Order: sequence, then C-alpha cells, then structure tokens
Amino acid sequence: MTAFKDPRKNHLLAALAPEEWQRWLPHLESVDLSLGQVLYESGSRMSHVYFPTTAIVSLLYVMENGASAEIAIVGNEGIVGISLFMGGESTPSRAVVQSGGQGYRLKAAVMKEEFNRMPVLHLMLRYTQALITQMAQTAVCNRHHSLDQQLCRWLLLSLDRLQGDELVMTQELIANMLGVRREGVTQSALKLQEAGLIRYARGHITVLDRTGLEKRTCECYAVVKKEYDRLLPAIHAT
Repeated sequence: MTAFKDPRKNHLLAALAPEEWQRWLPHLESVDLSLGQVLYESGSRMSHVYFPTTAIVSLLYVMENGASAEIAIVGNEGIVGISLFMGGESTPSRAVVQSGGQGYRLKAAVMKEEFNRMPVLHLMLRYTQALITQMAQTAVCNRHHSLDQQLCRWLLLSLDRLQGDELVMTQELIANMLGVRREGVTQSALKLQEAGLIRYARGHITVLDRTGLEKRTCECYAVVKKEYDRLLPAIHAT
C-alpha cells in the first residue's frame, strides 16, 4: 500500500485499535472524490460512509424552496455519513465534494455491523443525531426565515419541552436566544398576540392557538419534531 493511498491519512481510521483496524481493512475501498461530486442527496438512502484523506466534503442543508446553506465541512479528520449509525438509513443533508482528492468508503452494512457491537451507545447517539438536526435547522432558519417564523418555531420547540401552554420568558431573553434586537421580538410578539395566537404579559407567554402557530411557522419546526419523533419514539411518548 503506497503512502499516497494510505487509509490512515484519515485521522479516525488512524485512531482505530489494532483489532478494529484488521477487521476494517479488507472492507475499505479507495475512491477518487472529484470536485462537485454529490455523495448523498438529502433524504436519500446511504450505501456507504466516506473517510476523506485528501478531499474535503461540504454538508449542505437544502430548504423546500431549493435554497441551501452549508452546515459543516468534513476532511481527513472525520467521516461523512454519521446518520447511518445514529438512527437512520438516510441523511438530512446533501454531501458535495468541495475540494477534490482521495478517500475511502465502507459499505453501510459493514458500518452498522460494527456499530451494533456497542448497543449501549445507541440511545445516546440517537439523541445526539436529533440534537444535531435541531442545531443545523436553527442555523438555516436564522439565515433564511423571517423573525416571525423564527419566533413561532422557538415557541413551539419550547412548548414541546414543557408541561402546559405557558412560558416564563422576557422579550430581552428571547432576543438573546434568537440573536436579534429586542424591538424586533416586541413587534413579532405583538403580531402573534393580535392574531390571537398568544397572550403576553409581564414576562409570561401563553399559547392560545398552537395549531395557528404551527401554520404560521416555517418548515423548520416540523423537520426537527419529525426527527425527534423518529429517533426517540419511546421517550417522546412518555
């Protein structure tokens, strides 16, 4: 094996213990990753995971209207396709090669077989995947959607984690959470109140019409909720 084609140029592969390394090595397939090559489309079934060595892969979140935003880049430090072993057969992002080079891939079945050797980690990693989805969706939402939509999303996600329909939260704190000016939150909250969706008084927000909030928010809330329900159904139901 030449130094140029050494899988251990990927840091994760290099960190494998000797036993795992010997088990993985026969299954690692060298691949050329060309500029602009799409490794996965959002929602597509994954056949392999990828370990770049000299290539760099960009992970993009694609909105319903076709707009996109980069949420991460992966190079020789990591792996492309973590969704495979964190709760699903598909990925919520598009993976595109942004700098051509070399890498290695491993069949999905082999990756899952390896992961199944550690069942105690499954639950925690499924939660991690759901949390990553929420973080990515929040970043995209903050870039592409209106403050009104962001506020509705934030209220709904907060309600999902509380008992009842009331939140104790100042407008200043909401503004800090959303990264916007307090005046903007005031205007958006007033619109929601005038629409009969919420009641706001003395730092208390009461949701009067949850269905109305869901109709008014952007796609981001539904994406996050669906992922939590999919990955953590037993916990979510309790």
